[in-house]
Amino acid sequence: MGGGGLGPPGPAEPMSKLDRRGDRAPIPSAWEYAPAPESREIVALEERYGSFVNGEFVEPRSGEYYTTIDPAREEPLAEIAQSGPEDVALAVDVARAAFENGWSSRPASERSKYLFRIARLLQERSREFAVLESLNGGKPIRESRDVDLPLAAAHFFYYAGWADKLEYAFPNRRPRPLGVAGQIIPWNFPLLMLAWKIAPALAAGNTVVLKPAETTPLTALLFCDLLRQADLPPGVVNIITGDGRTGAALVKHPGVDKIAFTGSTEVGKAIKRELAGTRKSLTLELGGKAANVIFDDAALDQAVEGIVNGIYFNQGHVCCAGSRLLVQESIYEPVIEKLKRRLTTLRIGDPLDKNTDVGAINSRQQLDKITELVDSGKEEGAEIYQPPCRLPERGYWFAPTVFTNVAQSYRIAQEEIFGPVLSVLTFRTPDEAVEKANNTPYGLSAGVWTEKGSRILWMAERLRAGVVWANTYNRFDPASPFGGFKESGFGREGGRHGLEPYLGFDGAEASGG
Repeated sequence: MGGGGLGPPGPAEPMSKLDRRGDRAPIPSAWEYAPAPESREIVALEERYGSFVNGEFVEPRSGEYYTTIDPAREEPLAEIAQSGPEDVALAVDVARAAFENGWSSRPASERSKYLFRIARLLQERSREFAVLESLNGGKPIRESRDVDLPLAAAHFFYYAGWADKLEYAFPNRRPRPLGVAGQIIPWNFPLLMLAWKIAPALAAGNTVVLKPAETTPLTALLFCDLLRQADLPPGVVNIITGDGRTGAALVKHPGVDKIAFTGSTEVGKAIKRELAGTRKSLTLELGGKAANVIFDDAALDQAVEGIVNGIYFNQGHVCCAGSRLLVQESIYEPVIEKLKRRLTTLRIGDPLDKNTDVGAINSRQQLDKITELVDSGKEEGAEIYQPPCRLPERGYWFAPTVFTNVAQSYRIAQEEIFGPVLSVLTFRTPDEAVEKANNTPYGLSAGVWTEKGSRILWMAERLRAGVVWANTYNRFDPASPFGGFKESGFGREGGRHGLEPYLGFDGAEASGG
């Protein structure tokens, strides 16, 4: 065939190193998340903190301190002042002097500038605040970073815009500030609740004495540094730390004109009794036992995500958590199947890991309460499901939990658990859904899942809840008022409605108390 033929095959090419490897990695059977921890280096903590009064930190006259810890590791973070009645009195006197000596008479546009400045500084220092919020509270860093900090800054921006427009917010009324506002906030959203309280109070021209929760004071104390950075006049905002005794002293002090409290219904009732017969204005945002209602025409996959967000967000430490799931009977089985499958994908662990979905329970006391109520559910006959998961050995943890076969009379269907525990009930008709949803002493929030707009409006009209979400859950906006009915409290926070409790009108008392 001549020289162009193929001819006999030549010697084989040597095998590459890759071909010679006999230890090839097997194809993974499951995808695992590598750790993605957020650095703690951005947060610099002091060993000991006093209260923040008149623009500076002061030692407690009581001489007492207590230790605040990291609930995920049970490690101490700092020593915190236990403020006594003398410390509370000093803070109130300073706030009164600041109110009478310039803040209340300062041009509203000037107050607005300070609020804008605080909002911008929160944005600039958001990573620092988010890390500290997760470190001291146990919530996942993704929630602190993506929810708490943006909303806190948004509230200051929002009320900065209202500060010089109060006469337009309340036409034909002459608004005036009340004076000194005493504010007590909970441990589940420390910085966000601080923003909900302080922003409208300052916009209205009041001065503030705020007590953060005993277990989560650190972001409030870091906020004091931000106030100095913003050049807020001394005495306008004062932060006093301590346990329930400190809060009780603040409520009782005669120099306080307005009390705003977010926390348990039990404490809210005690505050209401204490203020009966006084001229102090009062707003209460208390507990909840919200119903998340799923109709048979709902988009089930979307609804399951809403269920998970409604109860397992922030470990269920949410006053408006959708802790009761009402499912229409015809779709009960597929909803429960999808929900259980979704729970197996939730990642529980280090709050500072950006992959974590469910963080640490805030305290040993709260973990014991959750455990006791879950045990009661099992004893009363409910069927429990918890996804297989490995909980860290140190810290306070509780696995996401679903109870089925729940009766209305069970404690887990009536009492606020304030943890990652969901109770599932069924209904047949919209009327039955409304009756069961309203069968609670609380009335803070509710959720409705259906493709019919008319049904959403029909349900919202009949549900005795301050907030009704439709085809979503746990959505907040600074322009939207939030608050409850019945034992969930009274008064509203957020929106134009959130300004009114901090104002007096034409010599009349402010609303909400």
